[in-house]
Amino acid sequence: MLLYFGSKPVIVASSVDATRAIMKTHDFSVGEYWRQIRSVTVLHLLSNKRVQSFRHIREEEISNMIEKIRQESDSSSSAIDLRDHFCSLPNNIISRVALGRKYNERESAINAEVILDEFVELLGTFTVGDYISWLEWVNKIAGLDTKLEKVAKKLDTFLERVIEEHLIRNEKEENHASEAKDFGDVLLEIQNGNDTGFPLQRDSLKALILDNFVAGTDTTYTALEWIMTQLLRHPRAMENLQNEVRGLAQRKAEVTEDDLGNMHYLKAVVKETLSLQPPILLVFPRESTEDINLLGYHIAARSQVIINAWTIGRDPLSWDDPEGSTNLRDS
Repeated sequence: MLLYFGSKPVIVASSVDATRAIMKTHDFSVGEYWRQIRSVTVLHLLSNKRVQSFRHIREEEISNMIEKIRQESDSSSSAIDLRDHFCSLPNNIISRVALGRKYNERESAINAEVILDEFVELLGTFTVGDYISWLEWVNKIAGLDTKLEKVAKKLDTFLERVIEEHLIRNEKEENHASEAKDFGDVLLEIQNGNDTGFPLQRDSLKALILDNFVAGTDTTYTALEWIMTQLLRHPRAMENLQNEVRGLAQRKAEVTEDDLGNMHYLKAVVKETLSLQPPILLVFPRESTEDINLLGYHIAARSQVIINAWTIGRDPLSWDDPEGSTNLRDS
């Protein structure tokens, strides 16, 4: 549907067909630069080989989380705050994968989580000046412009430190093993080489590190929290999943990534939860760069496009009884 936020045309896509047409068929409309940046991410940062190279980090951090939960359960009879653990887990994993190490007050005197929380909060802030240009002054009066400048400065200082630490470390370690390379290492290699066919500027390098860090932390712990919430609300589904885990574990000390291929019920639980409660209900807006024809409708250039993930997950045209007996609510 077409809405107008002030003078800004906003297209809201709430079906699979509309979303596919926007994100696949007309993807070229987002511009060549973004296509190249996405190519760098897919081919160099998120390839299967690269993801597998970080397995030891995932296993180590998951083991640390389980041990902390075990210690809390042994030392106290009160409830355990799983939200805190679910937040720390992806933050620690992605921090090591994207930045090379953990950045918190205890280990680096910089709490990246606090800075990123401020950044994410601003991402979700409505700014009236974006939709009614003559009211841009409201942002300044409300203090939003000042807050944006402060957070931008903090982020830039933090990312500069990350890059400089990588440069210093790589100078000392000439034979830096490929399997130990984090995203910062890979991007610096791309910047210094000719792998992409286009120059990767310093700001682009920082933006890629930031995007991968933010996208991998907040969405992951939100999904984990919803999965556990759904399981706690549906004891029968919890029991089914526990039986699957126990059946696979048998006499093993722990379940590993090698077992995931046989965990069919777990995959169903994850997919069902992502359908019912996607981590981002309204996918971050994008903007068309040129006029396009979308499913027979003319969409003007510079129209804002929003994907309604929540509605798509409940669309009866795509799902068999999405609110009924086929989901976790009656599993």
